[in-house]
Amino acid sequence: MKKIITYGTFDMLHYGHINLLQRARALGDYLIVALSTDEFNSVEKDKVTYFSYEKRKKLLEAIRYVDLVIPEQSWDQKIQDIKEFRIDTFVIGDDWKGKFDFLKEYCEVVYLERTPEISTTKIKRDLRI
Repeated sequence: MKKIITYGTFDMLHYGHINLLQRARALGDYLIVALSTDEFNSVEKDKVTYFSYEKRKKLLEAIRYVDLVIPEQSWDQKIQDIKEFRIDTFVIGDDWKGKFDFLKEYCEVVYLERTPEISTTKIKRDLRI
């Protein structure tokens, strides 16, 4: 069984997120999403989410491409997660290109092209949130 992992906030879930999750899942048999906790978002990422961690988790768990949702609590947990869950491929949007190449020592690293016309930032800006 080929296991894939991706990380993110996934706030205000939109079709760009679904595209990423669908393409990530297509790379293997089991997709784990490490979902940024509210604390991690506010302290480390300087982000305020519209939906709480629990609501974002519930939305992700309802998506057929997602097999497991785990909390992302720090930038440094990726190597531990890859080892613990025996991950074959780490997947992230290409806006992070090159930033996670250090993980190639532990698994394959794939940067997927983002859906260009949509983002949570754009939605918030358009809605003036």
